[in-house]
Amino acid sequence: MKRYVLHTPFNIYHFESKKWMHAIHKHTYFEIIFIIKGDGIHNINGNTFQYAEGDVFLLGPEDYHDFEINTLTEFCFIRFNESFFKNETQEKDNMWYQVRQTLLYTSSQSRGSIVQNKQDKQKLNHLLTVLEEEYENQQNQYFEIMRDSLMRSMMIILARNLFGQTSNNTINKDSVEAILLYIKQHIYKPNELNIEHLANVFNYAPDYISIFFKKHTGESLKQYITKHKIKLIEARLLYSQMTVSEIADEFGYTDESHFCKQFKKFTGSTPTAFRKKD
Repeated sequence: MKRYVLHTPFNIYHFESKKWMHAIHKHTYFEIIFIIKGDGIHNINGNTFQYAEGDVFLLGPEDYHDFEINTLTEFCFIRFNESFFKNETQEKDNMWYQVRQTLLYTSSQSRGSIVQNKQDKQKLNHLLTVLEEEYENQQNQYFEIMRDSLMRSMMIILARNLFGQTSNNTINKDSVEAILLYIKQHIYKPNELNIEHLANVFNYAPDYISIFFKKHTGESLKQYITKHKIKLIEARLLYSQMTVSEIADEFGYTDESHFCKQFKKFTGSTPTAFRKKD
């Protein structure tokens, strides 16, 4: 499968098409895809979604997709990689950092278009219009400030919609989906993911929450948390400039050697070897 590479931290690609010209493919970067007009089918990771005007999709590295266009479609792709955020704070307790990381590394492709709220669709369209105007005038000394501010606003709206979908009517606190979402939102805080803490959050006995989770997912809480964490670490190694030590610290490992041993146990490679192998 072809993998597309982005050679700059950020760009915008706006175009119309009657026929999708790209075979199914992966990326090494993130994409926010706006459907300005038109309709058809968006195939993502083996899932099929109808798309229409106003839909917004978020794809991450390793997601694979293509389109089947029914009527002339106008697309706008915002493409960016980890280095786009290199000048921002990386502190785990920073609220924006937590929102950004959870949004980008929480799979959203089982739900198709992220944004369902009509007012939020309008806000995103306004922000996109301003962002494109600024992008056309990159020589302006204020361009990066404007771009970063607009991107932050757009991503917060996306996060609000994505997490709103999973915290209101579609998921209740007694469902395994609520536990899965909580794990993804707190993956950088190991103390909040031990069984006793999870049992307290969801009002279960510690033994019961373990049984309940395994019954519905087929794996233990510890297995799921570790697998999800390793998947995120792999993405950091492949698509960020962070050092192994910085990645270990981000995910709550106080001992880098323990981090490397656990990573090798699950992947068969040390973090350094895994990064070089790609």
